[in-house]
Amino acid sequence: MNGEGPRGWGAPLHAAVLDATAVAAGTSVLDLGCGAGVFARAAADRGARVTGIDTDPAAVSRAALEVPEGAFAVGDAQDPPPGPFDVVVAVQLLMHVGDPAAVLAAMGRGGAVVAATVWGCDQECEIRVFGEALAPWLGPRRSVDSPISEPDRLRAIAERAGLVVERLDEVVCPFEYADEDELLGPLFDSALGRRARPVAMRSAVLTRLMPYRTAAGGYRLENLFRVLVGRPADTA
Repeated sequence: MNGEGPRGWGAPLHAAVLDATAVAAGTSVLDLGCGAGVFARAAADRGARVTGIDTDPAAVSRAALEVPEGAFAVGDAQDPPPGPFDVVVAVQLLMHVGDPAAVLAAMGRGGAVVAATVWGCDQECEIRVFGEALAPWLGPRRSVDSPISEPDRLRAIAERAGLVVERLDEVVCPFEYADEDELLGPLFDSALGRRARPVAMRSAVLTRLMPYRTAAGGYRLENLFRVLVGRPADTA
């Protein structure tokens, strides 16, 4: 799974991270893998002083526009700005790096509080039904589980990185689509959608997602995310 979804899907997750780390006016926050600045905007709206880094220069440019009062730069999560920061966060980043423990260790060197989020396990996320529907085009479906999706593994990786885990919360984020066009538009705009048979693909997806249709004619898929919060062992 990646971090893509309908607009606004991450609001509950971002709020959970900000609440769990007590971000408020004046809190200094380092956002690793800041992307286009959506989480950074939520933190800044609470009065935080936000710094963000990402390896994608285009994303950094968008983040700077989204949060003009923040400071953003191209950078690697394993070599973040030294800080110190009150809070260092990695929202939906760990599943996309080769060494999550190294990133968590770097976070602990720069922040008094560390927070990271990951997808839940495959069976905990209804977005998996897209993959099931697209199996005729994608081939046999493989699990998208990552070792860090499983809570005990995530906790163990954080502890190996020198963190004391204070909490490991679960947050459900609904992916809500107003209608069929909103549901299918990104799919048909993708490389897969452009080379597949649109009528057959549309039928397969809508049939598989029928149980998730709402009374208003839209679609709602509930997905679980985990929020880990910890502190460096030498300060806990």
